[in-house]
Amino acid sequence: MFERLKEPVAQMLSTPDTVDQKLQKLCEVLKKEVPHYDWVGFYFKNGDKRELKLGPYAGAPTDHTIIPFGKGICGQVAESNQNFIVPDVQAQDNYIACSITVKSEIVVPLFKDGENIGQIDIDSNTLDPFTEADARFLEYVNEKVAGIL
Repeated sequence: MFERLKEPVAQMLSTPDTVDQKLQKLCEVLKKEVPHYDWVGFYFKNGDKRELKLGPYAGAPTDHTIIPFGKGICGQVAESNQNFIVPDVQAQDNYIACSITVKSEIVVPLFKDGENIGQIDIDSNTLDPFTEADARFLEYVNEKVAGIL
């Protein structure tokens, strides 16, 4: 499934749309095409502050528009610079609940010129659906996104 999505992702990001429009379309396509992606969004470092700010996303609205570094899965990834797969959010101490339907999450950092400038965050209403294949695909997505930033 992920192999067939790589070309459409690359094409989507090469259109003349604004960066936000491209990222919005990307979120919508990933949510639609990957059955276990129920919420797809980008968080970006908020200037010089030690916090993340919500960017384009597809899925239910969230109150979590600003996330301090270290808080929740996204905040931890902002500090660790590592992918974080959470098979069961109920078992995670430092989890910020966005919706009672969310069962699992994957967050992959987005690097530009070696600096962690943001991340792609995916929530799933399915327990433990994320694999290394998801992580590799989302790393590919973030590489392509970094190319337009």
